[in-house]
Amino acid sequence: MKKLSNAQIAWRAAQDLPDGAYVNLGIGFPEMIAKFKPEGREVVYHTENGILDFGEAPPAGEEDWDLINAGKKAVTLNPGAAFFHHADSFAMVRGGHLDVAVLGAYEVAENGDLANWSTGPGSVPAVGGAMDLVHGAKQVWVVTDHVTKDGKPKLLKQCRLPLTGVGCVTTVFTSLAVIDIVGGQFHLREKLPGMSLDELRALTGATLVTDGTVKDLNVPEL
Repeated sequence: MKKLSNAQIAWRAAQDLPDGAYVNLGIGFPEMIAKFKPEGREVVYHTENGILDFGEAPPAGEEDWDLINAGKKAVTLNPGAAFFHHADSFAMVRGGHLDVAVLGAYEVAENGDLANWSTGPGSVPAVGGAMDLVHGAKQVWVVTDHVTKDGKPKLLKQCRLPLTGVGCVTTVFTSLAVIDIVGGQFHLREKLPGMSLDELRALTGATLVTDGTVKDLNVPEL
């Protein structure tokens, strides 16, 4: 089955970040979004360990390991970047000062519930700052593969794994589609042009609502 790479999903999500937005990128896959900021658009990235307005990763061999994000990855700084205490960083999160938080996911429910910190019994608990981000940010976006490694849906009627947040997700960017969560339902906005609606529905564990024309999900080769 043809699907988008993680880099292509990250690129697509970056195209929707509004000009002037304050955005937190979750550890791992979401961090890739920083390299795909659209030309001419200002996006201010925030990291929980205390940086505001960092840039994309430096070239290999040019890292300054005093400059890292919450995932311990090397970052660069944009002009005007600021440093602050960890507690002040979480005050920004909890105070509703972030426009968007972008996170990965194990499961997303049609009502916006998110499970992204535990795979169940035997896993290592690591909810971290995600529980603050999903309730502090004005919008919560998820970037994820559409299905698990064994082909099971990750978009479900109800999450089976421990929740990170309840009713918090607003948009999901997957390897097959772009889906908004509105009124407790998955509303399909875009899908891969080579995939039929029936094929996509078969890989989704909840109803996909279509309002008018569904656009093609077109991304560059990366």
